[in-house]
Amino acid sequence: MTAPHGRRQLHLAAAVDQQSAYDFGSYVELARLAESGGLDFVTLGGGFARPGPDPLAVLSRVASRTSRIGLVPTVTSSQAQADVATLDRVSRGRAGRRLDVPAGEGEARLLRHQPVRIVDVADGEAPRAAARYADVALVGAASAAQASAVRDRLRALADESGRDPDTLRVLVSLVVDLGGGEHAAEPGHGGGGPRQTAQGPFYRGGPVDLAELVAAWHQDGTVDGFHFIPAEPHRDLERLVNGTVALLQHRGLFRTFYPGSTLREHLGLPRPADRYVVSGGTS
Repeated sequence: MTAPHGRRQLHLAAAVDQQSAYDFGSYVELARLAESGGLDFVTLGGGFARPGPDPLAVLSRVASRTSRIGLVPTVTSSQAQADVATLDRVSRGRAGRRLDVPAGEGEARLLRHQPVRIVDVADGEAPRAAARYADVALVGAASAAQASAVRDRLRALADESGRDPDTLRVLVSLVVDLGGGEHAAEPGHGGGGPRQTAQGPFYRGGPVDLAELVAAWHQDGTVDGFHFIPAEPHRDLERLVNGTVALLQHRGLFRTFYPGSTLREHLGLPRPADRYVVSGGTS
């Protein structure tokens, strides 16, 4: 979808992880809240090092209670591939597949499979794997200059690998703490950008200041969007959707409805020729 007045489309996503929460209804509530704001997708982590229910099981239930928002579990093995394909079917094309940093080229090749491929970019082989195979790259950046440099590198690597850089979406992953309401962002946050922490880039301030940061970084071409990680899931996602996102929508910077029904459509990505649903084909 083309943004108003020819601007690049802004893409927004959010994590719905909750500390050791096993109440499926709570995840449904968060996903529906994100969907009410028109976010592209929600992510849910998993794996042996992260306590909580299986993300594929959770998002399979969420799929029946939502209709548009993309659903992206974190998976780390080829065994999960068939399960993600099933999630994509039951959600009618809304599933994605998020991988932590690939260990090497062998695991990176798993990214060739559908549905939408999302990679957390860090050191090592992750940038090259993301540039070559991913549809969405999640990057950590505490300043516009840093984010721009990472995006430029990923686009250059994509071009070197023979793909169109415009088919790669680069989103900044940002932990957000909106507990201060409308108070000005703390030093090192807001207009000065997020603060770098051991957990990654961290923003603490109000929804309005966050909207200003999002608008500034997107409008100057620094990034394609943001992946928000709420510090307190229910409180911060509500303030994000009803505060930050609502303001961006009011300013015409973010969509007010979903123009399509699949995650690829939300992200403005073409449908791949080797889609797994082809009769008799291989995934």
